[in-house]
Order: sequence, then structure tokens, then C-alpha cells
Amino acid sequence: MTFRTCVNPAAGASQSPYRVVDEQGVELRWLNDFLDALCIRGIRPLSLRAYAITLLHFVRWWSQQPGVDVTRFCAEQFTESTLIDYVKSQRESSKVAPETINLRSSMLRRLFRFYFHDEMPHAAYRLQRHWVRRSPLGYGRGRRAESADLTLRVPQRVIVPLSTEQVGRFWTSFHSARDLAMVALMLLNGLRSREVLGLKIEDLLFSESQIRVHGKGGRVRLLPLPPETVSLLKCYLTSERPQTSTPEVFVSWKGRSRGAPITPAGLRSLFRYHRATSGVSQANPHRFRHTFGADMVRAGVSLPALMRLMGHAHMQTTLRYIQLSPEDVFREYKRAAERMSCKTELP
Repeated sequence: MTFRTCVNPAAGASQSPYRVVDEQGVELRWLNDFLDALCIRGIRPLSLRAYAITLLHFVRWWSQQPGVDVTRFCAEQFTESTLIDYVKSQRESSKVAPETINLRSSMLRRLFRFYFHDEMPHAAYRLQRHWVRRSPLGYGRGRRAESADLTLRVPQRVIVPLSTEQVGRFWTSFHSARDLAMVALMLLNGLRSREVLGLKIEDLLFSESQIRVHGKGGRVRLLPLPPETVSLLKCYLTSERPQTSTPEVFVSWKGRSRGAPITPAGLRSLFRYHRATSGVSQANPHRFRHTFGADMVRAGVSLPALMRLMGHAHMQTTLRYIQLSPEDVFREYKRAAERMSCKTELP
């Protein structure tokens, strides 16, 4: 039996538009009910899509296990042993990142709690339990974890921001105000690619030199617009943007999709072309966003302010964007050494 995801455009406000069905189009009821419950809670459509794909991967693996009826989700069939076997099967493939495995495991535990209002029964493996604190800073009283620690160790990722020379080369490969405006919003405002594509005309507050950004989790933030970005946006809107009733700012200007909003696939294709043209293979929307964060820290912006600028819900997410290069470390060391030498000078 094979399964896939499909989109139901007629789904109501209380039903997830993303469904998991079998080869005959019959819905997998227990999984789609879980997605509907998340939809009722107000989870955004993009998140629902990601959850559906995550659970689809498990269902495809689970359906291949002997003696399993995937049309039913019961505590007798799905236990912590099932989860451990699922993790082990993914570990055998070097192509699956630890972050992905952790995300899938977390989603399955969430699914189990939704149906049975309890943590998974302990498996025969009896993996080591651990303490979990309420706050990452150590505040609050600790509580005992109810489930086995299946979280895989994630290697530390060091993402180096683009250099000034790389940014300049990539920037000069563009020749339209539309494309330059999109890159400027990522580089000078730290917007995510989805946030750039989701901008609407009403979100451009030129009179106040601000922009309204709809970020993850439905969070809205107001950001200042640099004069360079304002000039590019005005140039694009007055001379390049075709006549269309589409509310999105960035639209296609040729072909059958003329006047339609630019899709994520279209943006990826645009960056792919300019990476080949400019020779800057590391240039992508996330790298521009990371470059923005690093530049703000070097300019002395506080972490709370940067957290607000980048639309993060937690400070620890902001800290992951802050990675000092060896040049930054030596520069700070030199400044500290100079201050110390001044203090130790004899009168």
C-alpha cells in the first residue's frame, strides 16, 4: 500500500487543506484528524504542510513492517519500541540529518499524546531518562522526563556569512529593480524568502520608511526600511511591475504567469541562475539572512533588538545566527588588550 499527500482547496477553516491518502484516494483518518486538530489551533498552512510530509514519511515506513495495520492507530501497535525501530532505520541511511530524525521523533510523540493523553509506554530498551528544566536559562523547578531520550546529537553547524566581495559580485549580476529589491530585503532587513514573497502592497509604509512583515507563527513585526531599499521598491512599482490585481508585491512579468505572485520555486530558480552567473556558489536567501544578522552584531546591535528584527520567538534561535569569525575574535581581543594596556600604564 502506498500513500501520498494531496491538497483539498475546498477545506474549511477547521480542516487542514493538506491530507494524507492511499493510492485510491482514501484518507488515512487518524492522521488527518490530527492535522485537523492542529488547524483548529491556528497552525499556519505551511506548517500543516510540513507536518503532513513528516508524518507521511513515517506512514510509508510503518506500512512496510510485518503485521501492522496502518489504517488503525492504537497503543498496542505503536509503542516506544516502534519509535526506536523507526529511528534506527533512519540512522542506517547517511542521507538523513540528525535534525530531521529528531523532528520526526518529536512529531510522533506529539501524535501519541494527542490520541492517548499520555507519554509513550516504556520500551524494553529502557533508555536513560534525564532531567528537563522549564527554562533554558535554568530557572524554574526541574521535572522528570516521562519518555526515553531519543534525541540524537546534532553536530554544530558553522555557517560563514558572505563576504563584502561576494555580496558585491552577486549584487552586480542583477539588472532589474525587482530582483535587487528582493535581495535588499534579505540582506538589509534579514527577511526570510517566504516573508519576501508574502509581502503585499499594503505592507509597504513608504511615508514612515517602514515595512510590515508577516513572519512565522503569524507574528507581525514592523521594520525600518533603508533609503536604498525604498528607492528600489519605488522604482520597481512604478516602472517594472505589470498591471495586475494581485496584492503581492513581487510578481512575474512575462510568460503565462505574468502578473501572478512569484512562487518559492521561481525564487529558487532565480538564485540558481545568478549563482552560476556571478560565481558565488554560497549565495542563497538563508545565507543573506545570516549575513544580515552577523553584520548587525558587528555594528553593535543588542541581541534583544536583533531578535525583534529577525522575527525570532526565542533568544536561543537568535544566538545560533551569531557566530564570530576568527577575524572578529582577533579584533575583539586587540580592542580588549589595548584597553587593558591603557589601564596598566603608570602615571
